Amino acid sequence: MTPSARIAAAIDLLEVIEGAPKRPADAVANDFFRMRRYIGSGDRRAVSERVWTILRARRRLGWWLGDAPKSARLLVAASLLLEGWSKSGVQQSFSGGQFAAAPLDRPELGILAKIEDHTIDHPTMPDAIRLEIPDWLLPRLAARFGSSLPAEMAALSQPAALDMRVNLLKGDRDQAKAALAAEGWEAELTKISPWGLRIDGRRPVTSGPAFQSGLIEIQDEGSQLVAAMVGAAPGMRVVDWCAGAGGKTLALAGVMENRGQIVACDVSAPRLDGAVRRLRRAGVHNVERHLVEAGDKWLKRRAGTFDRVLIDAPCTGTGTWRRNPDARLRLKESDLGELLPKQASILDAAQTLVRKGGRLVYATCSLLEEENEAQVTSFLLRHADFAVVPLVRAWPLDQPPPNSGDFLSLTPASHGTDGFFTAVLERTA
Repeated sequence: MTPSARIAAAIDLLEVIEGAPKRPADAVANDFFRMRRYIGSGDRRAVSERVWTILRARRRLGWWLGDAPKSARLLVAASLLLEGWSKSGVQQSFSGGQFAAAPLDRPELGILAKIEDHTIDHPTMPDAIRLEIPDWLLPRLAARFGSSLPAEMAALSQPAALDMRVNLLKGDRDQAKAALAAEGWEAELTKISPWGLRIDGRRPVTSGPAFQSGLIEIQDEGSQLVAAMVGAAPGMRVVDWCAGAGGKTLALAGVMENRGQIVACDVSAPRLDGAVRRLRRAGVHNVERHLVEAGDKWLKRRAGTFDRVLIDAPCTGTGTWRRNPDARLRLKESDLGELLPKQASILDAAQTLVRKGGRLVYATCSLLEEENEAQVTSFLLRHADFAVVPLVRAWPLDQPPPNSGDFLSLTPASHGTDGFFTAVLERTA
């Protein structure tokens, strides 16, 4: 594709994404490219990078465009100008030629003339716009991070690296690193997770033999550390309560050496069914799946019989904005209001499975105190037979924990991971 054709495709993709505000942008993009097989991998990457750059700067671009309609054409053109393109260069890219976007009209050119020779940031921008935060979230995140808020939000606006976890059932990190190198991908060791490898940028590793053989899985380093905090060991009985497609289930199976029992639970049958292929590829055979339904008697039958119960709770996902920049545009305050009682209900249900002396591990990919520390505090008031296991005691790895305090708290700026929170609670009575 020519540069102009890539810009035209970016406009088309952005229009589709903005026209489906309730769908994640990556799912929309997958469908978009699936319907356009003629777009090669390099062109797909260039088109996606342009669109994701716009999504990461969506509030600031909207500020620059002012009262003008925020069309995909104007958003793409404005992003180019604010990156340093000349107005004439942008006009040439909107040439109206074969596969190119239609020429910019006079009103569009008038709007863009006000943007020319500027950069994306401006000192008069309101803080929420400059930091790309929904207005209602700014006070919450400011209270959470204080003076480090700009640095944390800047890190959340950067593209995430590609993190992988070596499958301990198939090999070790050196073997996985060598296998990736044979495919042309130079990976480095993650700084905290002992199972992690990292490649800068998005790369198609899933089509290579290292992934296809089950030697590696795609998993953020922070997510790997959440699995480590479970403290699972061979022979244990473990529940992954919100298992989804099984990412943490796979990590648990690896450290348990396929010995013991893991029950992967979820309220979604399609998600659990999606885990089957991953489990098979990874060589995991100590996992059973359980669909959680209303009136489920399984919970009562298994009460107090598990050593570890992991709750990777549904949450606002504010810690994953590096990978999902569109999520911050879709997140509403009412969403948080709906999630908080759901998280509390999940905690109350899953805790019944924990045996005396066993541990309940509560995790989110959220940066918000209401979903994290406050949720744990409320749980402890309802369940006096649980107590916090301080991080220094719960931390399972050889090196010191990455933060102080009672809970694992990871952020992109501080740790180079997605934002994660993990609390370990032990049934004491």
